[in-house]
Amino acid sequence: MKRLWKPEVLISLAGAVLILYLLFVRPFTGVADNGDFLRMMNTVGLNYFDAGEGYADRFFSFSHSKFAYDDLFTGFYPSSQILLVLVPRLLAGLFHGSYFDIRLLAIVYAVLLLAATWMIVKLGAKSSYATGLLLGAGMLLVFYDIGYLAYFNSLFGEPVSMVFMLLTFALGLRLTGQEQPSSKALTLFFVAVLFLICSKIQNAPVGLAFALIFLRLRTLHGTGNWRKLALGLGVATALVSVIMYVTAPKELKHINLYQTVFFGILNESPDVRGDLRDLGLPERLEVLAGTNYFQGDTAIKQDDPSLGPDFYDRVSHKDVLFFYMKHPGRLIENMKYAAANSMSIRPYYLGSYEKSEGKPAGAVAGMYSGWSELKNKHLPHSLGFLVIFYLVYYAGLLYQYFRTREAAGRIAGELMMLLGMIGLFSFLVPILGDGRADIGKHLFLFNVCFDMMAVAMLGWALHKLSRLLK
Repeated sequence: MKRLWKPEVLISLAGAVLILYLLFVRPFTGVADNGDFLRMMNTVGLNYFDAGEGYADRFFSFSHSKFAYDDLFTGFYPSSQILLVLVPRLLAGLFHGSYFDIRLLAIVYAVLLLAATWMIVKLGAKSSYATGLLLGAGMLLVFYDIGYLAYFNSLFGEPVSMVFMLLTFALGLRLTGQEQPSSKALTLFFVAVLFLICSKIQNAPVGLAFALIFLRLRTLHGTGNWRKLALGLGVATALVSVIMYVTAPKELKHINLYQTVFFGILNESPDVRGDLRDLGLPERLEVLAGTNYFQGDTAIKQDDPSLGPDFYDRVSHKDVLFFYMKHPGRLIENMKYAAANSMSIRPYYLGSYEKSEGKPAGAVAGMYSGWSELKNKHLPHSLGFLVIFYLVYYAGLLYQYFRTREAAGRIAGELMMLLGMIGLFSFLVPILGDGRADIGKHLFLFNVCFDMMAVAMLGWALHKLSRLLK
């Protein structure tokens, strides 16, 4: 009976109740398609349920719980999300042949989120019972917000990044907290890292940093052939990271480059021709300044053959990076723009409800949205605030890091430093990789990192308080 009163049990049960109520009780709550669903649908064999549905009902305004079955792999979008969607899709096809219910996918994400919650709260409860409960309450407030959970009832890749960020750091910290960590636990950590870095192409470079964490984990005294396994998994992580990035579809690279240059650097540029010269591009491309890849009225079509030798083959993200190094003021301006749009967990332009619910087109669910609304409406949306937040976070981390002598404690600190670095990286990637195109949605992983850092600071404060009270 005592087991039922453990913090991790109570918090996980509360989390399960929230998920059941918010995602599985009417009205159905999800996130409307903005056109991104098709990449995953073509890969896993799904299609729109209502073939005669109009554009206005299919995109942006209403979410959908039902999807029709279709042929597998008519297209291919490289992502670890494929496995998470494919398994429930194939099982559903065997037992429920009329349509695929997206809530089956939500169950998969829910189980992963609950597992991460269990581990994080259990780690916090090592300090004290109250610490575990309060840390768990923070988890429920932040990561069970409808802004996050609504993504579970969709085919967006965002929930993959979210649940595996939580699982990766939960499993990593669990390893550093064990006297003799097992090879099985190390392998689970590796699997979580793989799902995270392969969830989206822009996450792939993060794998190189995790490869270094595996090298650091070699210094722990684990079971079995620990050192050899840690080295092998570190090398494998680095290889997967490189392969994932290098083999990214050419079309995606072209889209990102176009958005970066024309909708980013040249958007409202004071000297378009000068910027083109700095990038090594012909001045004739100035007519595309301020346009995005998906516009249909551009002076030069995005797939025009002349753009191959004049643009796509001539510029790379390395050139973009050097441009911003040469013009740091422009980078700061774009960072300010990103900061102004950085606190929105959810895309407010995408509706939450199915049309059958009778809600207005584009209506967004407000139930259990305290954290997302607090961030969106009340936290400062400024670069200065983010700088202060990061300074406070790293000041606390470095203070603790240099006071710790044990290797495990130092590796735990390095893991938490990596969390902040991933947040910074995911903040800069949309600026360097997509310009200003839907930057709020592209900052989703940054929001996950920010929220994890906030919860981590809460956990650290509670730990210190519990030690003072003992």
